[in-house]
Amino acid sequence: MKEKAPKQPENQLSIEEMATFCKRKGFVYQNSEIYGSLAGFFDFGPLGVELKNNIKQHWWKTFVQSRDDIVGIDGSIITHPAVWKASGHVDSFTDILVECNKCKARHRADHLIEDKLGINTTGMSLDDLAKILKESPIKCPKCGNAALGEPKAFNLMFTTNIGPIETENSRAYLRPETAQVIFTDFRLVQENARLKLPFGIAQIGKAYRNEISPRDFLFRMREFEQMEIEYFTHPDSVNECPYLDEVLNHEIQILSEDMQKHNKEHVKMSIREALQKKIIKTTWHAYWLAKSHKWFTSLGAKLDNFRIRQHIPTELSHYALETWDLEYKFPFGWKELQGVANRTDYDLQQHIKHSGKDLSLFDEATKRKIIPHVVCEPSQGVERAFLVFMFDAYTYNPERDNIVLKLHPALAPFKVAVFPLVSNKDELVKKAKEVHDNLKPYFASFYDDSGSIGRRYARQDESGTPYCITIDFDTLNNDTVTIRDRDSTEQHRIKIKELRHKLEQLLSKETHFSDLKD
Repeated sequence: MKEKAPKQPENQLSIEEMATFCKRKGFVYQNSEIYGSLAGFFDFGPLGVELKNNIKQHWWKTFVQSRDDIVGIDGSIITHPAVWKASGHVDSFTDILVECNKCKARHRADHLIEDKLGINTTGMSLDDLAKILKESPIKCPKCGNAALGEPKAFNLMFTTNIGPIETENSRAYLRPETAQVIFTDFRLVQENARLKLPFGIAQIGKAYRNEISPRDFLFRMREFEQMEIEYFTHPDSVNECPYLDEVLNHEIQILSEDMQKHNKEHVKMSIREALQKKIIKTTWHAYWLAKSHKWFTSLGAKLDNFRIRQHIPTELSHYALETWDLEYKFPFGWKELQGVANRTDYDLQQHIKHSGKDLSLFDEATKRKIIPHVVCEPSQGVERAFLVFMFDAYTYNPERDNIVLKLHPALAPFKVAVFPLVSNKDELVKKAKEVHDNLKPYFASFYDDSGSIGRRYARQDESGTPYCITIDFDTLNNDTVTIRDRDSTEQHRIKIKELRHKLEQLLSKETHFSDLKD
């Protein structure tokens, strides 16, 4: 069944339509669907796992392997429960829950108010939300009952038990974020990697949050992956970024605290201008926001679908001196894609206090011990990045009457697909499989001999495969193949012996497809 053409002029699907497309093509499935599913949990299918892995690998290559100042770790999902007491999560990691007095369905209070009343609840306290609910009765979305209970704080951490007997002392938590294990391993990593300030420690891994009302497909989940960096600086050098020149001319849409206060729209400006006007207060924040934005746009995400928004004081996390979000214009509005927080020395100081261990570094210049500051913490969900690339790649082509998923070659699940022109000629099938097998060690290659050649092209367009190679009768005579470009449908003939080299050039964008010569 064909997808309906997306709404014009934005050419963007609803989140429900995207979920349907992802299921049909094998990108994402609802977890345990045959048993009725489990809200907030998803499985990634054959195409989805490749795209997700490509996102993570490209991020790691860009922000860890290509830099001398950042190293990586892979921490445990379950850590000592004292870690979460020290970090403040046991006491402060909460959302506001409201329960229906009739059907006992539980809802997130801020979402309920935003959905039913259209009120922006950013930064509101429990008392603020309770007052709105009392003054503007809202019916339960599940049963229609108008009597809702008093809102209360709900801790989002999943609990588990360590060992065969469940006791108070055996209680542990699935980590709600990937940051804390970086702080607890801080001294070991610094010593082993012989790092000097400023430096970063990165991690990609699973996190778990017992969301009251997971929704919007992959946007708000109970199990998800984070790509995160904790970037440490000398406490006396928190506004000295040596890499700033790389991003000064970069332009981005900015929504500051003052703009929000006066109900103004975001404004596009350069990083240089934002620093000169003191809209962005620290050079490190400016640098990491620009680097993150550039990473997305370098992979084909659309420039105008992004902005950075400064947190207002009432929404700052307990550990943050200042926070900016890189936001994306999802079908359901501007939402956080990546948080970039200035955590100061809060986390290291907390773990020093609670563990009694020394996490300081010795400063050779001043001959004193210092506690580094996390001047920036670029932290984002892999699944939210997945959605961004899917939304900005999805295109309905009226001339072809099909969907073209214009994923960047670095992210595409398969880089190339190989077809015999027809599947009932043994010599064509044999040659096509030979070409496919020769490409597999170097590229993610897909072989398909089912259906008409046009239908096979259309399937690969929907899967995001940049190039298709067809073996035809001329191939048997002169060892050339037809290579087709996904986006333009342009075709050229090239020699099989040049195929690997040409594909490497095309996928790395060293060569434009139109420059290929027959």
